[in-house]
Amino acid sequence: MGNMLKGKVAVITGAGNGLGRAHAIGMAAQGASVVVNDLGTSWDGKGSARRVADEVVATIKKVGGNAIASYDSVAEEKGAENIIRTALDSFGTLDILVNNAGIIRNEPVDQIKTENWEKVVRTHLYGTMFCTRAAVRIMKKQHYGRIIATSSHIGFGFPGQATYAAVKEGIVGFCRSVARELAEEGITCNVIRPIAAWRGTPDENRNPKVEVHQPEDISPLVIYLASEAARDINGCIFEVFHGHVGIFIDPPPVAQVIKKDGMWAPEELAQVIPQTLTKGRSATNLPPTLPDMFKI
Repeated sequence: MGNMLKGKVAVITGAGNGLGRAHAIGMAAQGASVVVNDLGTSWDGKGSARRVADEVVATIKKVGGNAIASYDSVAEEKGAENIIRTALDSFGTLDILVNNAGIIRNEPVDQIKTENWEKVVRTHLYGTMFCTRAAVRIMKKQHYGRIIATSSHIGFGFPGQATYAAVKEGIVGFCRSVARELAEEGITCNVIRPIAAWRGTPDENRNPKVEVHQPEDISPLVIYLASEAARDINGCIFEVFHGHVGIFIDPPPVAQVIKKDGMWAPEELAQVIPQTLTKGRSATNLPPTLPDMFKI
């Protein structure tokens, strides 16, 4: 057992499996009292099962940690408020919020079902906002708080993942603003783009170079960001996988500029841009979503 989070109270959403489970167990091992929130759905948001959160709580308690289960849905306003209230009712305060809950629906853009879009948006974007809003009301009173959210490299673009990419990049924009708004309140907000094995990947699509990376590889960074030691880490976006922690330049810099006196004409741009800003590019030759090391 460590003590980086001794005496702190953490809410972790989507903590029944994968990343959230690893975060919950890791934070409890560092002394935090943890609200293990999970509706118990499948990776695509179907069904529910209380045993999912209960099993993580039992794992934590078995080794002497302190945790309680929460089964509410982050996608519902009342559910998110109940999650945060569980921390107050059970442990008296809230210091850390990890917005991790999410589902995914894979669909080509011309076949996106409205109900699927709404389900994913509500879980990721509404869920992140609902939980953050409720948590910040407490954190501002105590002038202290740590908020960490889960984004994805999929946000850089991936075929069949327009819905998921949209919400994951939406989370980044949301957190950029939260970080700047709350810095003077002693509250930080950071984002991770993790790469780790995930239960929702179909067997035929599994990338062996990704599968060797586990959720437990991600949690040390999240634990650090949740600690008092990370008081000056705010508004940052990290890439993290096994043995690797990187930070993105944010906001992304402008790589190249073309200038002239006066306004550009469309015909001029048609001549100049392919020879300058987009030289060597083609419609089908786009930058990879994952780092080059994960290509197969």
